[in-house]
Amino acid sequence: MALYEHIYLARQDVSAQQVEELTATLTDMITQGGGKITKNEYWGLKSLSYRIKKNRKAHYSLLNIDAPHAAVAEMERQMRINEDILRFMTVRVDALEEGPSAMMAKRDRDDDRGDRSRGDRFGDRRPRRF
Repeated sequence: MALYEHIYLARQDVSAQQVEELTATLTDMITQGGGKITKNEYWGLKSLSYRIKKNRKAHYSLLNIDAPHAAVAEMERQMRINEDILRFMTVRVDALEEGPSAMMAKRDRDDDRGDRSRGDRFGDRRPRRF
C-alpha cells in the first residue's frame, strides 16, 4: 500500500466538533477501502493568506494515510462534493513522519514561552539616554 499525507481545510462556520466528525467520516472511507489512518492531527482555526470562497479563516486537519490509491481517490471524490471543505491536498510520500508534525511542534514551542511579552524579553536592557 502507498503512504500519503493529506491536509484539508474546512469552513470557519463549522465547529471543531463537526470537523472531528468529518475526519471520522474520512477515516471510515479509508478503512472501508482497505487502508488505515496512522496519524490524525487537528491544527485548529487559522487565518488564511487570502480569501477562499468568502472565508478568511479555516479549520486545518492533517491525516497520515496508509491505503491503496483507489481508497484515497474515493475519499478525494467525496471531499469535492462536500460543501464544508474549502481545499485539500494529498501528497504521496516515501515514509510517514513519526511524532508530532511541524505545526504541532510549533504550537508546543509557543506554549512553552508562556505569558512572556516583548517587554519581558528585553527587560535586562538599560534605558536609553538622550
